Amino acid sequence: MLKVIVVDDEPLARKGMLVRLAAFTELEVVAQCSNGDEAVSRILELKPDVVFLDVEMPGMDGFAVLKCLQQQQLKLPYIVFVTAYDHYAFNAFEVNALDYVLKPVEPERLKAAVEKVLKFHAAADSQKHKGQLAAAVAKLTGDETGNILQRLDKSEPVVNDRFPEAISIKDSGEITRVPVAEIDWVDAAGDYMCIHTKDGQTHILRRTMKELEQELDPRLFVRVHRSAIVNVHTIAKLQMLSNGEHQLMLTNGQAVKVSRSYKDRVKQVFSH
Repeated sequence: MLKVIVVDDEPLARKGMLVRLAAFTELEVVAQCSNGDEAVSRILELKPDVVFLDVEMPGMDGFAVLKCLQQQQLKLPYIVFVTAYDHYAFNAFEVNALDYVLKPVEPERLKAAVEKVLKFHAAADSQKHKGQLAAAVAKLTGDETGNILQRLDKSEPVVNDRFPEAISIKDSGEITRVPVAEIDWVDAAGDYMCIHTKDGQTHILRRTMKELEQELDPRLFVRVHRSAIVNVHTIAKLQMLSNGEHQLMLTNGQAVKVSRSYKDRVKQVFSH
């Protein structure tokens, strides 16, 4: 019987996964975790055979958990990525993918993933395991499978620190990939992010400012307000207003307010 840990920040998602996994007599759920830090601790303690790992979690996400485990230089459990979003991969990745399951989890899809895990475990084929994991991470991150395999062989972190070159935005059944280099600035509008690009377009993204900030290279983007992020290459000047507040003028003529709590960050841009 294989020991299993379920990791998801959503209680209902964890409960649903536990119910579905109960149908597999070959599996025994030994722990459930609600965040990445807890997941790393329990995995190191219990040494499970399989981890059903949510990709999107606040703080330490699924990729960070995997990276942290690799840095411990322990034998990796079989990883089955679970996510509510498909912007990490397109339909090609969904076909015969060993360790990528979309929410809501379909019983047949979960069964296929579990059967594949059981097959690899029975074969005790370490290289196949590495190959499948590398292929999954490559699809999710855009990195090359060969590079990931090399890092596995050298016991280096599987997931590197490279930031995505584009952000995928779903709208009305379509997915638009917006190159990060083309983003001028971002502002919050309720539960949505408005991504303003160099060509004058505005793309609407349902994600928190904190989540988006984690995806953007801090060398290229600076948080200037709790509801605004700016591409440093679009900053023309920093102005002090008569009321003592500051604002940025961008190269496209847009004025963006700088809050006091982020003023020092902005000034660092001008120190380079």
